[in-house]
Amino acid sequence: MKTEQILNRIERRFRKYYIPGLMGYVIFGMVIVFIMDAIVCPMMGKEPLSPYISFNRELIMHGQIWRLVSFVFEPVTYSPFFFIFAMYFYWMIGDVLENNWGSFRFNLYFFTSLLGAIIAGFITGTADNYYMMLTMFLAFAVIAPDMPILLFFFIPVKIKYLAYVDAALILFSFIFSGFSGKIAILLSVINFLLFFGEAFMVRAKMRINHWKYRMKNKR
Repeated sequence: MKTEQILNRIERRFRKYYIPGLMGYVIFGMVIVFIMDAIVCPMMGKEPLSPYISFNRELIMHGQIWRLVSFVFEPVTYSPFFFIFAMYFYWMIGDVLENNWGSFRFNLYFFTSLLGAIIAGFITGTADNYYMMLTMFLAFAVIAPDMPILLFFFIPVKIKYLAYVDAALILFSFIFSGFSGKIAILLSVINFLLFFGEAFMVRAKMRINHWKYRMKNKR
């Protein structure tokens, strides 16, 4: 497929430029920010760290360029129990994807999503890591669709079914969001579309042709 050929060309040319164990650094950064916001800053009577690392177009334009990357480290939740679970889950996702694709391609997937979120942020004024992390989960669901996970910690559910729900929620949000919301969603999930969009189109075309063939032979 053309997408695979393009990815292979990029990898052959730039394969030495990557960060091994990238997801581990992202999780480490989230843990640090979580500890600062939930424990250290309140104990010291200081403001939380998150407002100083979040994406803010105006502040970036005034020189706070670290916000172009630092917003990635904003915690996905501030519930201690769910934060621990989320960090373990995202570490597992990153580990599976990196082992399956190799470090370079995983880096490419991650930074493509980051670039999309940054572009969306400059268009809309703000950005976060929500859809970036979600695309990691969707890629994981494609790689390991039948892997079970305990929903609510006791209901076994295959990853692919949770991915269907998330994909439906993304589509719902995209349809009913305003222009800014549509831009933010589309650009943040561009990595998933680039990596898997062509394969899904081919698979859908095959299923449609198969359905047409069956309907034709029923007559």
